[in-house]
Amino acid sequence: MVTQLSDLDLNKTYSYADYLTWQLNETVELIKGKIMLMSPAPSVRHQDISMNLSSQLYHHFKHKPCRVYTAPFDVRLYNRQRSLLANEAIFTVVQPDLCVVCNLALLDAQGCNGAPDWVIEILSPGNSQRELKIKYALYQESGVSEYWLVYPEQQTVHQFVLDEGAYRLQQMYTNDEQASPQLFPELAVDINELFR
Repeated sequence: MVTQLSDLDLNKTYSYADYLTWQLNETVELIKGKIMLMSPAPSVRHQDISMNLSSQLYHHFKHKPCRVYTAPFDVRLYNRQRSLLANEAIFTVVQPDLCVVCNLALLDAQGCNGAPDWVIEILSPGNSQRELKIKYALYQESGVSEYWLVYPEQQTVHQFVLDEGAYRLQQMYTNDEQASPQLFPELAVDINELFR
């Protein structure tokens, strides 16, 4: 059993089956089999935004078939052209800040086995490059239909929608606006409330 990060070879490729055996104090993600340390505990500002958004989403989806999950929550990703894979054949596991899953067959005791419908990441100084580049590409490749990036400092939200296999910037929202996911147009996220 692995209990310390120093017990792992950071150059090795690991699967989700390996990941399940680790009992680390650090929070890690697997990106195509490589270990990536997550940023230290989120800031108060990050957590406030996460709670404000979680609250709005919870109330919207409360009596609907889709479910909302917040980090830490394992999402196993792979090329969407494939069917569900065994843990040994999955090499990417991420923990998005928030995600919405409508295909409940993807849920199991460990989390989500496949692409959620909607993923939201709240940027912080320690994770901006990863969210903007690596995770953007992963979510696109895996078939996440909608991806939102929340910028706390600028108080903006960028909405990306999957269009013929590639993300397209659908909208940028800022104060005094209502942000609506393309997937759920009846939902209006109050941007002022989000950054309150």
